[in-house]
Amino acid sequence: MQLKKTLLAAGIAAGAFAAPAMAQVSVNIGIGAPFPPPAVVYEPAPPPPAYGYVWVPGYWGWSGDRYVWIRGRHVYGRPGHVWVPDRWEQHGDRWHHNQGRWAREGRWRDGDGDRDRGRGHGRGHDRG
Repeated sequence: MQLKKTLLAAGIAAGAFAAPAMAQVSVNIGIGAPFPPPAVVYEPAPPPPAYGYVWVPGYWGWSGDRYVWIRGRHVYGRPGHVWVPDRWEQHGDRWHHNQGRWAREGRWRDGDGDRDRGRGHGRGHDRG
């Protein structure tokens, strides 16, 4: 009986310590770039590695004092979602990066405020 109580207490304690490890924290500091990014580099999408993968286009990232090209890649699609590509927007005299993300199909607006249903892109069964 004592062994059962000890094992139960150990399991509860392990669960209490494991739960915080599953939490995710994200911090974005929007310092911004002093000048606009170069033109987007066209990368033809190679065939997907397997069914269900979609092409996520490359984008310009900021590294210290310059832009660097982050190559496109395949990611596993999310049914009912579209990939909202990475983009840069100007705020005042600085340019700020908006990280690409998944959004429910038909429920996101592009940088111009227009609704984009994302038909055929990022739906889990195409190449982009």
